[in-house]
Amino acid sequence: MTHDHDRSAGTYSRAFAAAIALNLAFVLVEFVYGHLAHSLALVADAGHNLSDVLSLSLAWGAAVLARRQPTPGRTYGMRRSSILAALINAVVLLVAVGAIAWEAIRRLSEPNPIAGKTVILVATIGIGINAVTALLFRSGRKGDLNIRGAFLHMAADAGVSLGVVVAGVAILITGWLWLDPVVSLAIAVVIVIGTWSLLRDSVNLALDAVPAGTDLSGVQNYLAALPTCIEVHDLHIWGMSTTETALTAHLVANREVIDDAMLSKATEELHGRFGIEHVTLQVETGDPDLPCRCRLMLE
Repeated sequence: MTHDHDRSAGTYSRAFAAAIALNLAFVLVEFVYGHLAHSLALVADAGHNLSDVLSLSLAWGAAVLARRQPTPGRTYGMRRSSILAALINAVVLLVAVGAIAWEAIRRLSEPNPIAGKTVILVATIGIGINAVTALLFRSGRKGDLNIRGAFLHMAADAGVSLGVVVAGVAILITGWLWLDPVVSLAIAVVIVIGTWSLLRDSVNLALDAVPAGTDLSGVQNYLAALPTCIEVHDLHIWGMSTTETALTAHLVANREVIDDAMLSKATEELHGRFGIEHVTLQVETGDPDLPCRCRLMLE
């Protein structure tokens, strides 16, 4: 079966490669000039832009790994590796933010002079890099959640770089050196906000929680309304990867047969209405002499 995210991986491979190369080059430039200009704001923003490189790499890698064929040892393939990568990414970013915040607090009490013009120039380049990167994913933002995430992330980062420019201009005008660590703390807050949602969602996916945005009640009601279905139990919905959702359920039907046509239609509608790609339905007749073991475990 060919999934939408498989096609996205192929269609946007060049966009991912270009975006990662642009942002990685800018991270190096920003980090070097941040140290030369004694600007913690630039160094902090370099850390933020490094998170962009990691996020883009994660999205690209997840799409590529999702296309790998299952093996006897990995019957689902390597889809869940993207969840582990997201979890590791979130933890590393939170540690980095802690280091940035610690240094910013230290510099509030001991502010250092910075090269304001350098800060403004480098951050202005950042606005352009982030805007161009966002445009690379603009056309696919409505049809693919990964692509939409990349687009929104880069568009937001253009705004963060704009904040650094504003701080640089303000320091040149006022001479208030404390603005640099204050902006660094503000950038750290932005990173924490974005990283916290990544951490929360990746932990939930690692624990097989229902993916965010999936309507569990809606799915249950839909299955219960299928012709000949009189009960639904042992319903499970979880993320197979950061882009693919799976479902298993037991349907108790009356003595009429649920045929392949009905199962096929249900599978297609679960995909179209709820975004569930991998569906497994077990049909039972509710024979009291042969009760479902999974149902007994819940009683």
